[in-house]
Amino acid sequence: MTDETPGRDMTDGVPEQTPEAVVAVHHGRVEQVDLQLEMQRSYLDYAMSVIVGRALPDVRDGLKPVHRRVLYAMYDGGYRPDRAFSKCSRVVGDVMGKYHPHGDTAIYDTLVRLVQDWTMRYPLVAGQGNFGSPGNDPAAAPRYTECRMAPMALEMVRDIEKDTVDFQDNYDGRTQEPVVLPARFPNLLVNGSAGIAVGMATNIPPHNLREVAEGVRWHLAHPEASREELLAALMQRIKGPDFPTGAQILGTKGIEEAYRTGRGSITMRAVVNVEEIQNRICLVITELPYQVNPDNLASKIADMVNEGRIQGIADIRDETSGRTGQRLVIVLKRDAVAKVVLNNLYKHTQLQDTFGANMVALVDGVPRTLSLDAFVRHWTTHQIEVVRRRTEYLLKEAEDQIHILRGYLKALDALDEVIALIRRSPTVDEARTGLMELLEVDEIQANAILALQLRRLAALERQRIVDEHDEIERRIVDYRDILAKPERQRAIVGEELDEIVARYGDERRTTILPYDGDMSIEDLIPEEDVVVTITRGGYAKRTRTDAYRAQRRGGKGVRGTQLREDDIVEHFFVTTTHHWLLFFTNLGRVYRAKGYELPEGGRDAKGQHVANLLAFQPGEKIAQVLDLRDYDAADYLVLATRRGLVKKTRLGEYNSPRSGGLIAINLREDDEGNPDELVAARLVNADDHLILVSRKGQSIRFPADDATLRPMGRATSGVTGMRFRDGDELLAADVVTPGTDLFVVTEGGFAKRTRIDEYRVQGRGGYGIKVANLVEARGDLVGALVTEADDEVLVIMERGKIVRSAVAEVNLTGRNTQGVTFAKPDKNDRIIAVARNVERRAEGESVSVDEEAAVESAAEQTDSGDEDNR
Repeated sequence: MTDETPGRDMTDGVPEQTPEAVVAVHHGRVEQVDLQLEMQRSYLDYAMSVIVGRALPDVRDGLKPVHRRVLYAMYDGGYRPDRAFSKCSRVVGDVMGKYHPHGDTAIYDTLVRLVQDWTMRYPLVAGQGNFGSPGNDPAAAPRYTECRMAPMALEMVRDIEKDTVDFQDNYDGRTQEPVVLPARFPNLLVNGSAGIAVGMATNIPPHNLREVAEGVRWHLAHPEASREELLAALMQRIKGPDFPTGAQILGTKGIEEAYRTGRGSITMRAVVNVEEIQNRICLVITELPYQVNPDNLASKIADMVNEGRIQGIADIRDETSGRTGQRLVIVLKRDAVAKVVLNNLYKHTQLQDTFGANMVALVDGVPRTLSLDAFVRHWTTHQIEVVRRRTEYLLKEAEDQIHILRGYLKALDALDEVIALIRRSPTVDEARTGLMELLEVDEIQANAILALQLRRLAALERQRIVDEHDEIERRIVDYRDILAKPERQRAIVGEELDEIVARYGDERRTTILPYDGDMSIEDLIPEEDVVVTITRGGYAKRTRTDAYRAQRRGGKGVRGTQLREDDIVEHFFVTTTHHWLLFFTNLGRVYRAKGYELPEGGRDAKGQHVANLLAFQPGEKIAQVLDLRDYDAADYLVLATRRGLVKKTRLGEYNSPRSGGLIAINLREDDEGNPDELVAARLVNADDHLILVSRKGQSIRFPADDATLRPMGRATSGVTGMRFRDGDELLAADVVTPGTDLFVVTEGGFAKRTRIDEYRVQGRGGYGIKVANLVEARGDLVGALVTEADDEVLVIMERGKIVRSAVAEVNLTGRNTQGVTFAKPDKNDRIIAVARNVERRAEGESVSVDEEAAVESAAEQTDSGDEDNR
């Protein structure tokens, strides 16, 4: 901000001209100038005017020029706390006529802001009438509203008449205005400030007066402390911003960053209570983040509910009043989970917002980005200067007074001679000259003696003059001592600040929570097993696993998801509410979310659109979803594409909080320019085997060790895992474990189960061997899973029905067999996918959940939509 910008050489104030430059030539009143130079000069003048004279506060009093002029005009005009309210239009006229030659609207808006207790932590103007609301209600016109200075505003101008600050001419030179106010408390930190200049802006949060004063007192007591020591002491005493609207601050990282560097992002969250009102669960919002408009917030929530982006809300009521304060009531639907709805509101609305601290202020007329300690140091320096100048003023005043009193005492000691001299003097001038010679006084003292009232010649009055002389003499000694001792000046600043705190200090309104907020959501939600359903149309939900009952082989199934006529289920898998969900898309990107972030719904609920959770790019759809407890769940992640490419990458490379997703694999295009698609994603360790199954019934098994499948970077394409004959493509990829079986299902509902040992290990990149004898009437394969003997599977049909059966109901057979009837689709329906169900039958009707199986579900369903379009 203060760097010098290099320019052209200057000679006698005229830019050095090149032969091509335009030379300034005067023709009467017209002057030809270089347009580029004139634009530079004019814009620089405008920018500096805005920066210094409009948008940025002074670090000493925390005020912009218009705020300073409003407060001084009210003080100078007598609109003080001990007097009656006056019309705001009168104040605006005084400010505009004397000090601020700009629009009356801008001045009135400034005045209104100084009144609003939801904008100012400590309002400096007291208002009477309608000064607006935190919502969209504007203030009434200035002819209807009234105002006067708030008591605390007097501390901003206290002792201003004692030469504590410099004054300057106003815009027309007829009167003077203060360059800065005395500001006996740290107004810039206490009330904050916000403004947009040219090329820079400021946004300083408000703070609690008691905390700031405590930090200032430490600095006054330790003036020799280093910057780091002062900053540490201040951060220990000033906990963080204290907003007038209360609310909560999540974590201290943003606060510490702002205090150390002058810039930081502070996360704010509304105070919301869960209450039961008239037998309905409601979310009651009693405190909002700073500068959040409650009317706009309610409108935004209503719009999101209507658009289906937030589920579970039945009604919104604004019950805010002067008696109850802020109160926004959100009535939930009867089947909604309050914490889930609240978390969605935090995520998608301004119930959780950020305050971008950018602490820029003018220091000696130059904009600076200041740390917390710089604010305190500059303010205390200003206050010591105010105390010094006030003391010098009082000392001069006292010396003038005692000078007169000494003349009085000399006159009283020779009273008869003085009276005789005055009586015989023909003129006042001769009497003055005679007194100066008789009493050895100067002209000022002689004039004072001549003006002395006769009643002061009484004996008692003489004693009062002596006592007054002695008292002033003691004050002079004290003033000189203050000026000679900086420690006394600091002590006075601290004592006067203590008086202000005792009179106006209050408790903190904003609660600072010691965590960042992301952890708290998970802590509030119990960990439980859920079934996640995602349709081709993009609707997602989570459902408790016990909502699906077991059936015998050949059953018709129960209604799973209430679908639109043109929608089908594409992804169906089991996870827990606390696991990470990795969403791999057909275009090779990966996104992540927690299980509890999906909306909860019943077995036949449609769910909520996944666009509310994931920031997909155009054309993306989910190809595979994995769930992880953490990123140490496996060594590697293997990805497989429709054209048979496979890639192995360390799982930790996908650990990123980026909401916009990561590149999981670079997909290649064929000779015709058609891109490949991601089909499967699997967690593997170095000693695992992989098996790939094609839609036409071929399979290939190979080791996942580094010799066969070397690790590659995240943003690479991979190597050939399986080759295909015409019309074939990859259907599924899975991890082989000892003692397991390969379970496959066709579109027509036939299934077969074969020992995994019958699929020999081959080299990567071949055509593989046959999985089953497929006949055209039974259709191609739609699912292939590596299963254990006590596993259950869920067969998903195109119209949303689900059949849940145990794989043990299909007898083990060899590779070259056709299989048996496993499920019977209705007429005009077909099987589109097979997913593993992690529930295992135990004694009686009880079930348990095998969490390790939850990741084995969605890849087999990826291609059902494409198959439907063929």
